[in-house]
Amino acid sequence: MTHPGPDPLVVRLRAAGCVFADEEAAVLREAAAGDAARLERLAARRLAGQPLETVVGWAEFRGLRVAVEPGVFVPRRRTGLLVDLALRHAAPGAVAVELCAGAAAAAAALAAEAPELEVHAAELDPAAVRVARRNLDPARVHEGDLYDALPADLRWRVRILVANAPYVPTREVPLMPPEARQHEPRLALDGGADGLDVQRRVIAGAPEWLAPGGVLLVETSERQAPTTVALMREAGLVAGSVHDEGIAATAAAGVRPESGGRAGSGG
Repeated sequence: MTHPGPDPLVVRLRAAGCVFADEEAAVLREAAAGDAARLERLAARRLAGQPLETVVGWAEFRGLRVAVEPGVFVPRRRTGLLVDLALRHAAPGAVAVELCAGAAAAAAALAAEAPELEVHAAELDPAAVRVARRNLDPARVHEGDLYDALPADLRWRVRILVANAPYVPTREVPLMPPEARQHEPRLALDGGADGLDVQRRVIAGAPEWLAPGGVLLVETSERQAPTTVALMREAGLVAGSVHDEGIAATAAAGVRPESGGRAGSGG
């Protein structure tokens, strides 16, 4: 009995450093849909170092195929922790917002898993906004800088506010994998000197948008979590952090107290 030789595509991917070469070969073949020339074009892009997700045009996130394009941040599995935590606060008609949304993967997952929510997303980068509008109701994807992008009528109505703001310190960006630092926008990676520049702005503005009892959920690192939590407490939120070892994810959670009037109103 003769045995087939090794899969040439798998061999090429493995030689290029792709750890999950068998799985990637299957994804590339599916995307090529039997077109050998297209398969070779896709494989060449992957072998040149482009992220698999941007090569095939989608990223798997919590069972969804989230549209992505070259030059847009690729959703990470670890961001699923934000979705898990957000779902604990879901209620019929409640407003959920994803800031720094990128392709709006978290927002899309919330809309799919908790259809009773009114889900919005905000993103600064026009290219990411274009992609996000493929993943979420386009009318609920808002272009602009953090809270400036949001409709005014959401103020003090947001029950769930999630943000995967960039949190890599500037000096560490060159140490990131080439797939990220060469193919994703610096805007989505660089969090400033200590990695927390954008987080500070997200947290400082949250009390003006959260409903009483509303929660702010921010992806962060284990190392940075104590500072993220401290920033939330300084903003008047009841805060703590959560770590999920299984997906190497850390998030800080801050709840706006039910009493005390509108945050920042002096009431």
